[in-house]
Amino acid sequence: MQCALCGDIIPTQVDRCPACGALARRRDYRALGVAVFMLLGFNAFIALGSGVSLTRIVGTLGGATADSYDAGAIGRMLSPYSDVLATSMTLAMVTGALYLPWLWLAYRRAAEPRRYRRVWVIAGWFCPVVNLWLPPRLVYDVWVRSGRFRLAERHAIAAVVTAWWSALLTALCLMWVFPRVDTQTVAEARFAVHLGIVATTAQALAASLCMVTVFGITRRQMSRPD
Repeated sequence: MQCALCGDIIPTQVDRCPACGALARRRDYRALGVAVFMLLGFNAFIALGSGVSLTRIVGTLGGATADSYDAGAIGRMLSPYSDVLATSMTLAMVTGALYLPWLWLAYRRAAEPRRYRRVWVIAGWFCPVVNLWLPPRLVYDVWVRSGRFRLAERHAIAAVVTAWWSALLTALCLMWVFPRVDTQTVAEARFAVHLGIVATTAQALAASLCMVTVFGITRRQMSRPD
């Protein structure tokens, strides 16, 4: 690849320009991918821990009856989980702030032809309605154009991307609903707890599958000669 500082050619086997010593852009790109990967792992860890913690409340509610049920106590018990989910959303936004530049660089390094213009790599996440279906197509397009894949491998990539996007949309919807569920009765409290467990599970699954996409795309592109 060409050095961005002096214009000399940087061999694939080295990470610095032989002429001026500048770092190759591929190292910066790899570092960004590692940062996104680690943040996604932190997201998954928090979500999984919250889900495991919520399962303990299921046992508390298991023996509760209409007479013994204390709505105030359960409400206070579930209130911190709403704050945890809000914190998870904030962390997801921070992760997204790094994920979009990573996806932009990955899309730029993907082989031609590309189905979408580069501007949609960013705009596709913010345009209403379009952001419901375009982002997973962009990720799939980048992944399959980052190397040579057999038909079965392309189907596996499509399955991973579809599962990731489905889990992400499910987690976003349930995380919005969870703080708004009433807990005045035992049945409502049990529903709220199970809803929180499903939401955190979907969030952990979405973060884990997104880690797979980041790792797969980055590894393929870094191992490919420029």
